[in-house]
Amino acid sequence: MRIGEIAALVGVTARAIRHYHHVGLLPEPERRPNGYRAYSVRDAVLLSRVRRLTELGLSLDEVRDVLADDAGRDLADVLEELDADLARQEAGIGERRRRLAVLRAAGPGETEQLSPALAALLAKAPPTASPAAMKDREHLTLLDAPGSGGRELYAALGPLAADPALLTLYERLDALAEAPTDDPRIPALAAELVAAVPDEVFAAVPAEGRVVAGFQEALLAEYAPAQAEVVRRVMEAFMRRSRG
Repeated sequence: MRIGEIAALVGVTARAIRHYHHVGLLPEPERRPNGYRAYSVRDAVLLSRVRRLTELGLSLDEVRDVLADDAGRDLADVLEELDADLARQEAGIGERRRRLAVLRAAGPGETEQLSPALAALLAKAPPTASPAAMKDREHLTLLDAPGSGGRELYAALGPLAADPALLTLYERLDALAEAPTDDPRIPALAAELVAAVPDEVFAAVPAEGRVVAGFQEALLAEYAPAQAEVVRRVMEAFMRRSRG
């Protein structure tokens, strides 16, 4: 293979390959009589390994150390790993194309792409004009990310989202838009909101998603003062229940 061919096969640029040669990370292959480099399958395997490790955030010095540890592996083992890596890339490309197709088919104003699990959850929620309810539904998209465990959490939230009684609580939160932070309605509403959340929801919340630095402050800033006080109390109660 020539440099352009191996670059296309592995998914890197020819410039990157030349840089790897320059820093000694990738050995220079033999050259043909016409002066072109002649890359082998072993070179492709090694280059693919370099690409994967750099994508994980390793420095070139760290990649060099990893490659030194793997130097004695059989070619068959490395080829099997390469095939598995290409399969993962293929699956990832397929998922990106599926999402792109949905975006292309969306009508005007429907450009936000949701996962099927979140879309199904939102479909269960009754229509409402409540600003607080709409804000809460927007916040759910923060969980709509790979590796977040969203599907399990969305399933646990299903009965709550479909409960019309929840809209009454949102409407009571809306009614606090102009209220002071010592409004007597605040404690009762916060307690009822916490009580409305099933235990299954807390069990489904990923441990890494329970506390995010700066998130509470940013979230509270989206609400009027009295509403923010309700949300603050709810969040504190959630954290206590999650730790429990």
